[in-house]
Amino acid sequence: MNLRNIWSNNIEKFGMYPVLIFEGEEYTNTYCDELSSQLAHTLIELGVERGDRVVVTMPNCPEVVIAFSGIIKAGAVVVPVMPLLQAQEIHYILQDCQPKIVLTTDLLLAKVKEAVYNLSAPPKIFTLDRHDSPYSLWKGMENASTSAPNVPICEEDEAALLYTAGTTGNPKGVVLTHKNLYSNAEAASKTAQILQLREERVALGVLPFSHAFGFTMMNVALLLGDKIVLLPYFDPVKVLEAIEKYKVTHSAMVPAMFHALYHHPDADEYDTSSFIVCVSGSASLPKQLAYDFQRKFGCIILEGYGLSEAAPIVTATDPSKPIKPGSVGLPLPGIEVAVVDENGYRLPPNEVGELIVSGPNVFKGYYGKEEESREILRDGWLYTGDMARIDEEGYVFIVDRKKDVIIRGGFNIYPRDLEELLMVHPDVVEAGVVGVPSPRMGEEVAAYVVLRQGAQTTKEELIEFCQKKVAKHKSPRFIKIVGYLPKNLIGKIDKKKLREWAKEFETATQT
Repeated sequence: MNLRNIWSNNIEKFGMYPVLIFEGEEYTNTYCDELSSQLAHTLIELGVERGDRVVVTMPNCPEVVIAFSGIIKAGAVVVPVMPLLQAQEIHYILQDCQPKIVLTTDLLLAKVKEAVYNLSAPPKIFTLDRHDSPYSLWKGMENASTSAPNVPICEEDEAALLYTAGTTGNPKGVVLTHKNLYSNAEAASKTAQILQLREERVALGVLPFSHAFGFTMMNVALLLGDKIVLLPYFDPVKVLEAIEKYKVTHSAMVPAMFHALYHHPDADEYDTSSFIVCVSGSASLPKQLAYDFQRKFGCIILEGYGLSEAAPIVTATDPSKPIKPGSVGLPLPGIEVAVVDENGYRLPPNEVGELIVSGPNVFKGYYGKEEESREILRDGWLYTGDMARIDEEGYVFIVDRKKDVIIRGGFNIYPRDLEELLMVHPDVVEAGVVGVPSPRMGEEVAAYVVLRQGAQTTKEELIEFCQKKVAKHKSPRFIKIVGYLPKNLIGKIDKKKLREWAKEFETATQT
């Protein structure tokens, strides 16, 4: 279980083929393998040693795939950084992990230079743009060996350091080993193999490879021999064009992408008949959106669940077994899950508690944070912080984040339930629900909704709609109609910002 071997295994199993397509140009697997080996030798010549951190910040492109592999072949640790982060955010990550080198592009060079300013141990900065530049590594790689360097690497060695989104404070570095990442990609690929797409599997790589979900789906694609059509960023028109042009068969996306594609006014003008399967992850997919998307595009959506600390996939929908609406599927092979109460005791089927995970995918710990690592890793189990229930057949249903549960008058209210309910209303496109501190009830429920264009529904009508469907004490006390919901870089609703918005209701909770 060594990520260094992922290219050689791919070539041995599938032979030479165009593994990447980017901006109309094809890149074979052998070419990528050789380039990544040349990069590995170049990094070693620059002083990178086994276990050193190397940051990669660039959008999806062939160079980012080559960079990840080259760093791993050098025995170093990949630190993927989302290219949309601001200089101050990148500065924090660089200060925390102390990388020896940062690999980027000309487009992001100024921001990276700003990020390294005033660091105690500034890294060297290089780009992987293919032209002459004082920062480009391409010329230095030309004469390097195309065979992987002979660096001893074992499965328990650190392979990647993935930083969490940091919605509750500064981001933490999730330390993942070769075994964590390879075993997770291998288990996910076994589930994906059940689906016989067609002779040629064409994946759309639109998730950022610098994100945990995208990083692992990239590895899954290589294990399955996929041809990957790369997009540097998500744009619904570019996605639809790529599906039509390259006969894309499948893709992994987040709910915000499904939402944008479904609501795009010109979606019906493209031939998407080749598009058979979508994998959804990273955030909860509203049931209504899943139903509407599948009906419109004639594909199936396989929902899964994961977190960076689990490399990241924990459960996935098994297409060979019954699909239960609202479930994120079954644990991947080799992974165990359970639900526990506040004292850590196992709960019976269908009772809600905290989901815990055990398996070869569970991370090593947070970089430089022993106390936080001990809090989340207990007796070989990863405490996810997600509230869930598991039915008699082992299907997992995510209820909500533990920290997002609203306690009103002693009763637990799960925001996700209300968000799903609000989105059943024909005029509601998106909904976000949070708690508002209340001296009388502990918390009150506040909902922010985005309406369909031209809709005239009022907040009073939405409150009445909810009260007809659920108990009054569970219904939102406050509803505000807004033009958009705050989201993080991968399209997940930013509950931290939503709670800041909801402070506008705190005065009203006094009465």
